[in-house]
Amino acid sequence: MTFNEIIQSDKPVLVDFSAEWCGPCKMMAPILKDLKKEIGDTATIIKVDVDKNPQAASAYQVQGVPTLILFKNGQPLWRQSGVVQKAGLLGVIKKFTV
Repeated sequence: MTFNEIIQSDKPVLVDFSAEWCGPCKMMAPILKDLKKEIGDTATIIKVDVDKNPQAASAYQVQGVPTLILFKNGQPLWRQSGVVQKAGLLGVIKKFTV
Protein backbone atom coordinates (compact mmCIF):
# COMPACT_ATOMS: atom_id res chain seq x y z
CA MET A 1 0.00 0.00 0.00
CA THR A 2 1.39 3.42 -0.93
CA PHE A 3 1.55 6.49 1.29
CA ASN A 4 -1.18 8.16 -0.79
CA GLU A 5 -3.45 5.12 -0.44
CA ILE A 6 -2.95 5.02 3.33
CA ILE A 7 -3.82 8.70 3.88
CA GLN A 8 -7.00 8.40 1.78
CA SER A 9 -8.58 6.46 4.67
CA ASP A 10 -11.83 7.77 6.14
CA LYS A 11 -10.40 7.20 9.61
CA PRO A 12 -7.66 9.56 10.82
CA VAL A 13 -4.08 8.72 9.86
CA LEU A 14 -1.33 10.25 11.99
CA VAL A 15 1.90 10.47 10.02
CA ASP A 16 5.16 10.87 11.90
CA PHE A 17 7.73 12.36 9.52
CA SER A 18 11.05 11.50 11.13
CA ALA A 19 14.66 10.52 10.54
CA GLU A 20 16.95 7.92 12.11
CA TRP A 21 19.57 10.53 13.11
CA CYS A 22 17.03 12.76 14.87
CA GLY A 23 17.05 12.73 18.70
CA PRO A 24 13.54 14.17 19.24
CA CYS A 25 12.20 11.60 16.72
CA LYS A 26 13.48 8.83 19.00
CA MET A 27 11.55 10.45 21.86
CA MET A 28 8.35 10.26 19.77
CA ALA A 29 8.57 6.47 19.29
CA PRO A 30 7.41 5.44 22.82
CA ILE A 31 4.78 8.23 22.84
CA LEU A 32 3.29 6.94 19.59
CA LYS A 33 3.45 3.35 20.84
CA ASP A 34 1.46 4.30 23.96
CA LEU A 35 -0.95 6.32 21.84
CA LYS A 36 -1.59 3.34 19.55
CA LYS A 37 -2.41 1.16 22.57
CA GLU A 38 -4.95 3.73 23.74
CA ILE A 39 -6.64 4.51 20.40
CA GLY A 40 -6.61 0.97 18.98
CA ASP A 41 -8.24 0.92 15.55
CA THR A 42 -9.87 4.36 15.69
CA ALA A 43 -6.87 5.82 13.84
CA THR A 44 -3.78 4.65 11.99
CA ILE A 45 -0.27 5.74 12.92
CA ILE A 46 2.52 5.50 10.38
CA LYS A 47 6.13 6.61 10.38
CA VAL A 48 7.75 8.11 7.30
CA ASP A 49 11.54 8.38 7.14
CA VAL A 50 12.22 11.68 5.34
CA ASP A 51 15.60 10.45 4.12
CA LYS A 52 14.06 7.37 2.48
CA ASN A 53 10.89 9.16 1.26
CA PRO A 54 11.95 12.68 0.29
CA GLN A 55 9.02 13.09 -2.11
CA ALA A 56 6.41 12.57 0.65
CA ALA A 57 8.28 15.05 2.87
CA SER A 58 8.56 17.70 0.15
CA ALA A 59 4.92 17.22 -0.92
CA TYR A 60 3.87 18.44 2.55
CA GLN A 61 6.70 20.97 3.01
CA VAL A 62 8.20 19.09 5.94
CA GLN A 63 11.19 21.25 6.89
CA GLY A 64 12.12 19.79 10.25
CA VAL A 65 11.68 16.47 12.00
CA PRO A 66 9.74 15.24 13.78
CA THR A 67 6.71 16.71 12.05
CA LEU A 68 3.35 15.11 12.76
CA ILE A 69 0.49 15.51 10.30
CA LEU A 70 -3.00 14.12 10.76
CA PHE A 71 -4.78 13.16 7.54
CA LYS A 72 -8.34 12.10 6.86
CA ASN A 73 -9.64 11.31 3.37
CA GLY A 74 -6.28 12.50 2.00
CA GLN A 75 -6.60 15.97 3.55
CA PRO A 76 -4.08 17.26 6.09
CA LEU A 77 -6.22 18.45 9.04
CA TRP A 78 -3.59 19.23 11.66
CA ARG A 79 0.18 19.47 11.83
CA GLN A 80 2.84 20.22 14.38
CA SER A 81 6.61 20.05 14.44
CA GLY A 82 8.61 18.85 17.42
CA VAL A 83 7.80 16.37 20.15
CA VAL A 84 4.08 16.25 20.97
CA GLN A 85 2.92 14.59 24.19
CA LYS A 86 0.41 11.76 24.13
CA ALA A 87 -2.39 13.80 25.73
CA GLY A 88 -2.12 16.42 23.00
CA LEU A 89 -2.17 13.82 20.23
CA LEU A 90 -5.11 12.05 21.84
CA GLY A 91 -7.09 15.29 21.86
CA VAL A 92 -6.35 15.95 18.19
CA ILE A 93 -7.31 12.42 17.12
CA LYS A 94 -10.53 12.48 19.17
CA LYS A 95 -11.47 15.80 17.57
CA PHE A 96 -11.34 14.24 14.07
CA THR A 97 -12.74 10.81 14.92
CA VAL A 98 -16.44 10.85 14.28
